[in-house]
Amino acid sequence: MGGESADWPLAVLEKRHRSVEFVLSPAINMLLSLRPGITCQISRLLSRSLMTTSTGHSNGKLPDMSEGCIPVHVNNVRDKLREIVGVSTNWRDHVQAMEERKALQSLLAKRQEDLPSRRMKDSYTEVMLPLGSQPELREKYLNVYNNVRFGRILEDLDSLGVLICYTHTKSESRNTSPLSIVTALVDKIDLRKQIISPDCDIKLTGHVSWVGKTSMEVKMHMLQLHDGVYSPVLDATFVMVARDPENRRPAFVNPLVPNGEEEENLFKQGELNKSRRVAFSTASLLKMAPEAEERKIVHDMFLNTLDTNTVSFRSRVLPHNSVWMEDAKLKGLEICHPQQRNIFNRIFGGFLMRKAYELGWATACSYGGSRPYVVAVDDIMFQRPVELGSLLFLSSQVCYTENNYIQIRVHSEVSDPITREHHTTNIFHFTFMAEEEVPRIVPKTYGESMLYLDGKRHFDAVVQTKNGQNV
Repeated sequence: MGGESADWPLAVLEKRHRSVEFVLSPAINMLLSLRPGITCQISRLLSRSLMTTSTGHSNGKLPDMSEGCIPVHVNNVRDKLREIVGVSTNWRDHVQAMEERKALQSLLAKRQEDLPSRRMKDSYTEVMLPLGSQPELREKYLNVYNNVRFGRILEDLDSLGVLICYTHTKSESRNTSPLSIVTALVDKIDLRKQIISPDCDIKLTGHVSWVGKTSMEVKMHMLQLHDGVYSPVLDATFVMVARDPENRRPAFVNPLVPNGEEEENLFKQGELNKSRRVAFSTASLLKMAPEAEERKIVHDMFLNTLDTNTVSFRSRVLPHNSVWMEDAKLKGLEICHPQQRNIFNRIFGGFLMRKAYELGWATACSYGGSRPYVVAVDDIMFQRPVELGSLLFLSSQVCYTENNYIQIRVHSEVSDPITREHHTTNIFHFTFMAEEEVPRIVPKTYGESMLYLDGKRHFDAVVQTKNGQNV
């Protein structure tokens, strides 16, 4: 990236980033320190922080990315976001405030070409979660095993992703943003460590890595301080979309111009990610028949469960060390209160991810009979927003197993308590690893067989990523 930021006046950089304001999730309200990382040596900073599994973290160490930077502590980031979006802290005034946002329609760009282009470094952001230096923050993040709750991290990643996108689209000429930026997709989250310590500081970094007309891909990394060195914990890729002030129609975002070979590669990877997602969706088992090899897998499982004594298609016997798929599920219900709302008066996406993850974890724990560790999260599509007052139904299913791995699918749908209409809002996919080998999951119906194959596809994709074939 040419190291050009070294020539920028520090006062200009500080002014530029004091204007970046966004709300983080309720789980980390008033707990995090926001650190815009462009104030020093951005070329080396970005290149070191954005290395993928296959290129930079093989030794488990990462130089301190805050070297030479002065951190900015934000005591109340939620109030700052309400200021930039123009909404109220008072629930009774919130609806009126959202109504007033309609006037911001005139600020939207008519064409993407009318917006100034941005670099990856322009959206680079660091957020500190000081669990080690501020022990009073730990309780919200602790689980019964005295480790950090991954569900809380999901909330933080979701908030950080939107923050980064607001940074990318920030206008110097106004304080209020006309954009409604929401999470469209969690492409993937790859875990490098099983356990996240509750008594060491955590650093979350990220930036926009690819931009379409109205969507943005965000790369994020989580690191934890151990023995004076920040070691990588996870890598995440989110896709965010920009919409109009009423969150009804798409809105154009600033184009992204890569600078240098590393950024060119990241941008090209974003294009490949988009193509991969389109291909995966096109080949969905809800649209196309299974491939020949998959059909053979289903038929072999069917033959393996036939009762040899009766030689009947209807008589089925569960093989040794196996569990019927219908017996490996859990369900949950959430009432969507205003407390879980985001600034656009819908349920916070991070909250949905946390509740789905916790139900998925409980399902894996119950199935495997031991503590499961999350390995990966992938392909979470936010199909429709969850309105306040809705009844949120969550259904978690073990859909594939292999050795000590458990693939979990969580389906969420909302029901209007008045009209009783049901709509699917999200499908979540989690890969867990148990401490010991788990029983084999066995489908009985054709529908369950499709769930099995879909789970296998997601698991195989995770394995490919771990092996460096799809990074």
